[in-house]
Amino acid sequence: MAVMVYIPTPFRRATNNHDRVEVKARDVGGALDELERTWTGLKGLVRNEQGQVHHHVNIYVNSEAIESLQGLGTPLKDGDELTLIPALAGGAGVPPSAPSPRRRS
Repeated sequence: MAVMVYIPTPFRRATNNHDRVEVKARDVGGALDELERTWTGLKGLVRNEQGQVHHHVNIYVNSEAIESLQGLGTPLKDGDELTLIPALAGGAGVPPSAPSPRRRS
């Protein structure tokens, strides 16, 4: 089945800056296998060495999280969209223990 995969900005360096790539696979696990074979730089970014999806990466099939479907075994059909979303950190602001800025008189 031909499936379009959305590649998020942090992973695009591994796909020569392609934001979408097409793969042929029967299920989500197979799609990730093909992605990693075609774009070797993706290996380790989405899944760990045991083939499990990293906790900081969410995967959606047609806007539905694979956790609520059949996980990596979620079947794919022609025309489905697979979206990879890595969690991003930052923007915490000033820590509570930081001193307040002093005003100049």
